[in-house]
Amino acid sequence: MPSSHETESPAPVRNREDIDPRGRSRDRSWPPAPDPLPFPVIDNHCHLDFADGERSLSIDDHVAHAAAAGIDGQITIGSDLEAVRWTAALLASDACPPSLRGGVAVHPNEAALHARGTDHDGAALIGLGAAIAEVSELLRGPGMVVVGETGLDWFRTSRTDEQARAAQIESFRAHIALAKELDLPLQIHDRDAHRDVLEVLEADGAPERTVFHCFSGDAEFARTCVDRGWFLSFAGTVTFKNAADLRAALTEVGLGRVMVETDAPFLTPVPYRGRPNSSYLIPLTMATIAEVTDTSLEEACRVVRATTEQVYGWPETVRA
Repeated sequence: MPSSHETESPAPVRNREDIDPRGRSRDRSWPPAPDPLPFPVIDNHCHLDFADGERSLSIDDHVAHAAAAGIDGQITIGSDLEAVRWTAALLASDACPPSLRGGVAVHPNEAALHARGTDHDGAALIGLGAAIAEVSELLRGPGMVVVGETGLDWFRTSRTDEQARAAQIESFRAHIALAKELDLPLQIHDRDAHRDVLEVLEADGAPERTVFHCFSGDAEFARTCVDRGWFLSFAGTVTFKNAADLRAALTEVGLGRVMVETDAPFLTPVPYRGRPNSSYLIPLTMATIAEVTDTSLEEACRVVRATTEQVYGWPETVRA
């Protein structure tokens, strides 16, 4: 009789090319492995439910390559219902690597679709309340360490679409409440919405551990967040040539409340921008973080690692 647990990690449920307009025209080869970090860090935001690259990597491949590069823990995020269910199944699987944790939420753009009742292809979706209820239930399962990603996105969903705007705010507020109820950190997706995100957090009261995933603000907004006790997570975008504002933000606040992520398979750091991304490429982002903060790479890793452990409550060693 089959076990109540999965015996193999579930395969990814989607491909990056499904939502990447460049599709196969981009370079899909995997970048070479950088030199490993002198002290291990945790990738606190990636999407292992996505496949990418000319050669598909398994969950075990991602974990092994990351460990070889000095990344001994990963948090995989499910941000639509299919990915939410996939993440919960992975974490409940007997085959789930011990160095993996997860988080789930209804992404703000997904919240707008659930409020409308159909996806982009016109297929029926359950209502927003039912979607959030399922997220709430699965967040109580094994391996869940964060509520997210949630927040507001006025880039892909128009702020002037009143139904979509109301749905995003409703969903954001519900996830804030969930993080407080479950005593979990909150990961925020904030795209072109700094002012409104701040307004909701101040009105409802931010959870004690609030993280701006893939921080995208300038130095002033970074200072506003850190002064309120929130955390900033930097992705490969901080290495981009056009990201002077991000580097200024990092310079402004220093390392004290900073973490690192990939948002893989997206946001591959320079010099491999546009190619497939995985946690093993974090050394490239950490090198920029160290340079911008005028810190040795080892010290930057130690501080970032300590902050990540503080936020997510991981044990000192999480090696697979």
